[in-house]
Amino acid sequence: MRKIEKNQIIKNVGSSWFSLGVNILVGIFLSPFILHHLGDTAFGIWVLIFSVTGYYGIFDFGIRSSIIRYVSKYTATHDVNEVTGLINTAMFTYTCVGTLSLLLTLVGCIYLDRVFPVEPSFQSTARWLLFVVGASVSLGFPLGVFGGMLEGLQQFYILNWTNIASSLLRVVLIVFYLRRGAGLLAVALITVGLPLLASFARAVVAMRALPVKFSWKYVERSSFRHMANYSGITFMIIVASRLRFKTDALVIGKFLGAAAITYFYAGSRLVDYASEVVSSLAQIFVPMSSQSDAAGNIDRLRKIFVAGNRACAFTTLPISAVFIILGKSIIEVWLGKKYVALGYPVLLILTVPYTLMLVQSASGRILFGMARHGKLAVVTLIEGAANLILSILLVRPFGIMGDAIGTAIPLAGTFLLFMPFHLCSRLGIRMTVYLRQAYMLPLMMCAPMVIVLMLMQRWFVAHTYFQLSVQLLAGGLAYAACVGWAYVTDKAFHVGDLAPATEELPKIPPAYQEEV
Repeated sequence: MRKIEKNQIIKNVGSSWFSLGVNILVGIFLSPFILHHLGDTAFGIWVLIFSVTGYYGIFDFGIRSSIIRYVSKYTATHDVNEVTGLINTAMFTYTCVGTLSLLLTLVGCIYLDRVFPVEPSFQSTARWLLFVVGASVSLGFPLGVFGGMLEGLQQFYILNWTNIASSLLRVVLIVFYLRRGAGLLAVALITVGLPLLASFARAVVAMRALPVKFSWKYVERSSFRHMANYSGITFMIIVASRLRFKTDALVIGKFLGAAAITYFYAGSRLVDYASEVVSSLAQIFVPMSSQSDAAGNIDRLRKIFVAGNRACAFTTLPISAVFIILGKSIIEVWLGKKYVALGYPVLLILTVPYTLMLVQSASGRILFGMARHGKLAVVTLIEGAANLILSILLVRPFGIMGDAIGTAIPLAGTFLLFMPFHLCSRLGIRMTVYLRQAYMLPLMMCAPMVIVLMLMQRWFVAHTYFQLSVQLLAGGLAYAACVGWAYVTDKAFHVGDLAPATEELPKIPPAYQEEV
């Protein structure tokens, strides 16, 4: 890790975690506030509509990932013409995608009640909610070009600080209007409007950091081919990700009703927060690995792989331990006692496969950075399809827990049977070396915290925010002491000898090679 730009990492990750900390605190406060003001059905419709529009992310077609990949590559090689062609072509493509998304939103507003069993009294509100959210997502596509530029330049902190400002202002406005009797639509306008304003601010910063001329003449077929070759495979992963994480609310809403979504949300939203925390760390490895791959520095790629997943494990394992040990108290304090009976089993079912996924978060980003994510796309697509099929089969006999099981089984399979073996083979690292160097230290550092939390649970069960804070503080201090020792002794970042299993990387199948 000594060769990696630690200051840049700390700057980006630190601001990402601060941003996420704000977002999580905002979510912890706003979710019960909105739920208790609007009720189970209205809140379920809120989750349902955002889940539906979440599928619009499929229309990204992997374009944003290609922007990040090639901005980092072309700025490293100082190729101004290629950057200009890429950005203009991406903007044109995103504008077309946004127009298509808006048309689909209008169609969805007409037929919404025929697809989902929305109560008659909420049908008009649900249609307007879909229009507001869908229109904002459509506009967000072309604006997303500038966010991709900043990520490619490794200026994640710009995105993070604009997110922080947007989140804090969102809390103020939602509380203000809900207390004055406003409803679901007012909350939606605030929720989707502020991120759009943040996107305009990022556009200004991005154009100063990387001045690019915009004109029809810079929209190029060659740039489109480069994006298509890279993003075509990424698109498969995007589709699979929607099947992975965005089908639960749809399946539950279709077979069990909107109110049941709220109880599933009580458990699933917590693991979503954990995913956001780890993803904010792992995202930095895409441009880093892209630059290393462009330079042909395989040793640096191996170190990013091991040290990156170790950092993800340092972040994931304590969160997972807290969910398992204190999950009931968290749900009770956060949303209310009536959500514990169904929410906690969902949380337990999802925590194990999510942990397996999150401790390997750097792996997928490295494959993206190397433009060698073809096999990952195929496996993830199979997993997503299995997720949807199992969730549909299990939701009726077992309710929301059946849906959670349908998500857990394929997800665990991917990250037990495919991901570690594929990366070790691709980078030429022995599996035993990887597992030992990436995960042994985080597991050891987490053990004292687990003991402290279990002892605290035997002492008293938390029913208030204060009691829960005391338990979390005690466990957090134990973990912080262990991680602090690892940092001071340089064990946290030290990567030992990564003796390759072979002297050279396996050849890349022609189907997955990037066009040059």
